[in-house]
Amino acid sequence: MPGSSQTKRSVTVAGHRTSLSLEDIFWEELKAWAAEENLSLNALVSQLDEGRQTNLSSCLRVAVLRRLQDRLAEQEAKAKRLPTA
Repeated sequence: MPGSSQTKRSVTVAGHRTSLSLEDIFWEELKAWAAEENLSLNALVSQLDEGRQTNLSSCLRVAVLRRLQDRLAEQEAKAKRLPTA
């Protein structure tokens, strides 16, 4: 399956260097998210790390999934409000 291979990367979280493995598709989404927020990848990961209650890789996967679910729900709501021809 495309995007399913894992890549290990080093990030800095709260001033500490750490390595984590995520599937390429999650790295792509995190980079796009960081760019949209005008943040570095390290800054976004640090924000998502605050208050986490699971391992960092799982935290990031869930955050990406929730963000995509929220965006889909917004698009669906917007489509329902559009007038029909």
